[in-house]
Amino acid sequence: MYALTSETRDDWWEVEALYDLCFAPGREALSSYRLRDGVPAVSGLSLVARDADGILAGAIRYWPVAVGAVPALLLGPVAVHPTRQGEGLGGQLIASSLAVPEAAAWARVMLVGDAPYYNKYGFQRLDGVVMPPPTNPDRVLGRAMALGAWDGVRGAVTRFPH
Repeated sequence: MYALTSETRDDWWEVEALYDLCFAPGREALSSYRLRDGVPAVSGLSLVARDADGILAGAIRYWPVAVGAVPALLLGPVAVHPTRQGEGLGGQLIASSLAVPEAAAWARVMLVGDAPYYNKYGFQRLDGVVMPPPTNPDRVLGRAMALGAWDGVRGAVTRFPH
């Protein structure tokens, strides 16, 4: 059993250490990180999962981006500690974070990932939405949080204007 709570500033370094453990050392060289540089994660949607002893087991973050001139959320990264993988915690983080009230303020969510895994959470391939290279277009997925939210949305994914 895990307690899911909003990530706080006090969690930041511990979450970063989890991401370093779960992903390749060059994770910050990925094109998606250029979209996150200097942009704070969306408060209330970025969650941490802790066990009964308060040990960090998983985390998920969301970032604002623009697709053309249209705002969207970029999901990721989502990570589960290697000793906790296979327990469904990643799915719990995804489903729970998309169900929090803050998610309703966003019409569309996107990510770069494996369609067979993310399809079960309502994500589908986005045609015409272009992540910075080198990103495989087949891995650019989206979920409409409001009916038809992705209809007609096309263009390059860029940093969220602030």
